[in-house]
Amino acid sequence: MAFVTLNRIERRRMTVFLTCLVVAVLTWLFIALSGKYKYRVDTRITYINPPENKAYHPLQDDSVSLEVEGSGWHLLFSRLRLNPQSVEVNLRSLNSRNYLVFSNQLNDLNKQFDSNQRVISVSPDTLFFDFSKRIVKKVPIRLVSDLAFKKNYGISNDIKLTPAQVTVNGAAEDLKKITYWSTLPLKRQDISVDLTAKVGIAPPGQNNIDVYPQSVKVEIPVDIFTEKVIEVPVEVLNAKGLSVKLLPEKVKVTIFCALENYPSIDRESFRAAVDLKDWLERGATQLPVSFRKFPPFCRLIKTEPQVVDFFVKR
Repeated sequence: MAFVTLNRIERRRMTVFLTCLVVAVLTWLFIALSGKYKYRVDTRITYINPPENKAYHPLQDDSVSLEVEGSGWHLLFSRLRLNPQSVEVNLRSLNSRNYLVFSNQLNDLNKQFDSNQRVISVSPDTLFFDFSKRIVKKVPIRLVSDLAFKKNYGISNDIKLTPAQVTVNGAAEDLKKITYWSTLPLKRQDISVDLTAKVGIAPPGQNNIDVYPQSVKVEIPVDIFTEKVIEVPVEVLNAKGLSVKLLPEKVKVTIFCALENYPSIDRESFRAAVDLKDWLERGATQLPVSFRKFPPFCRLIKTEPQVVDFFVKR
């Protein structure tokens, strides 16, 4: 492949030409972007000044398409970021009707934008609402957490939330599917002592729902865990009218439990069983051991043996 070699004068001319070309392009771009353009941007709605003593339920999505007039610079960046990223819509007109018209609120909308942007129209121009009486409902709080413990440490007892419930206020249609309310994520690392924290309540996903309180106190008991081995008798299920002999009749259970719970865990904390249906329906020659009762906040390490032999007398 042949290369063109330029002398010093030609290189200087080429540099001058490229510099002029770049300056010309940047000048044209600046002039072009300084002009006025119309463009559309999708944005979310935030409702303000809702009607008193009435719960409203929007009959369309909480997003609209704005036709905006602005400079080319705003057009260039409109796909990256609209300023503001959501618009406030005043619901004061819903005191006398079940719809609002955006063309009546263009002045209020434009106050939310900088002076170089102007909202010309909104699509859809009219939003419709369904009304019902506001109701109050209490639901349990569900903790969302991402916890990492130091080696051999873990949760040793029930987590306590104060309060245990939140009060939700809104339209019956919106509240009927709400059975619990989540917290914001609680994240901690290298935990080895009891944990107490104040965690925020997740914000409502809809504008017409209020939640109280806004935070909850979380108390998580933490302890070091250790191994414990217990012999547990095995019972037989579905053996009506039959005499069954198990070999062995007990299993050795190895668990990982909190040190504070160690003394209280005994054979009564477990219910180990085999199901004779495995033999009656499938002809099994050995029966697997399962647990119908197991102490909370413990982890099963192993069961010896995991299956037992048996004899049946009719």
